[in-house]
Amino acid sequence: MTGIVVHEWLAKRGGSENVVEEIVATFPDAQLQSLWNDAPQRFTDLSVAETWLARTPLRKSKALALPFMPTTWRHLGRNEADWILCSSHLFSHHARFAGPARAAPKLVYAHTPARYIWTPELDARGNNVLAKAARMPLQRLDRERAQEARAIAANSEFVRQRIQGCWNRDSVVIHPPVDVQAFADDPTAHLTEDEEQILDKLPATFLLGASRFIPYKRLDLVVSLGVASDTAVVLAGDGPSLPDLQALADQHPGMITFVLKPSRALLSALYRRALAYVFPAIEDFGIMPVEAMATGTPVIARDFGGAAESVVHGVTGVHLNDFTGQAGREAVALAAGLRPEDAIARAWQFDKSVFRASLRTWVDTEVHA
Repeated sequence: MTGIVVHEWLAKRGGSENVVEEIVATFPDAQLQSLWNDAPQRFTDLSVAETWLARTPLRKSKALALPFMPTTWRHLGRNEADWILCSSHLFSHHARFAGPARAAPKLVYAHTPARYIWTPELDARGNNVLAKAARMPLQRLDRERAQEARAIAANSEFVRQRIQGCWNRDSVVIHPPVDVQAFADDPTAHLTEDEEQILDKLPATFLLGASRFIPYKRLDLVVSLGVASDTAVVLAGDGPSLPDLQALADQHPGMITFVLKPSRALLSALYRRALAYVFPAIEDFGIMPVEAMATGTPVIARDFGGAAESVVHGVTGVHLNDFTGQAGREAVALAAGLRPEDAIARAWQFDKSVFRASLRTWVDTEVHA
């Protein structure tokens, strides 16, 4: 049986694209459909079908293209696929083909129902005037089209509950794939001389905050935790919040070190050297806490959201609500005493091999139901 994998758009970098790579690796004979493909180098073995939006300037602006997406997904043309698997964080689960694929079972792997439509408190894009005006009609349409799916898989229990509330649908949980081996391996051989010098200049003991430098990642709380526990902080990444974080660093001279745009090898080395990786963001799942655990490093994560599922409190890390004061000091002390082997064992439960096996079993079961 031939399937088709549907994804919103394909970008050069992105967590959902990492999932799509593993989906097409699981089903190498499947076709791939997206609104547009900006990452041909990531899917070189596939011919990616694009929509009319790919031939317009709208592909350069998701916000401007958004009003056209629901209708575009409903007119994808004739296809012979025996099953459809939609990787969705916006509207790709609205996908509808002509021909034999019109009657094919449609499955949805949901990264989340669109956050700026359903949970704007978690996505600032949902707070502008146009988004607010469109929210109610888009919610009705989105809920209606979610009923077309034969089955839905959520990327976390956190998202499963959101799907229930937004779409009135139940779902199973299949956690997204993490390349555990890449972080379990010693990165030393892959470091450049400049990267080794960066590591040599770091404090002997530090808390690590690593992510894109954007507001909702709440890297300011990593600093708060460092202040509370009198521990140096390393912030790794880059993004528009860098000036704000640098201004925050100026308030705590000598406490904060920046490592901009680290390579995978350098990031892995930073994980390994950190006393703990601190993850204050409320994410649907959160890949980086699993990467940190793969290196044996405990994770101090928010007690709400996807990371609260991967991080086992008191075993592989600490769940925390208040990153300041006594609570922060106690969290760092608890994390410092945890066993690296427990974190590593936990990380392997989210390896990409586990994802592939779970996904294949789910798809095979539902397609033949």
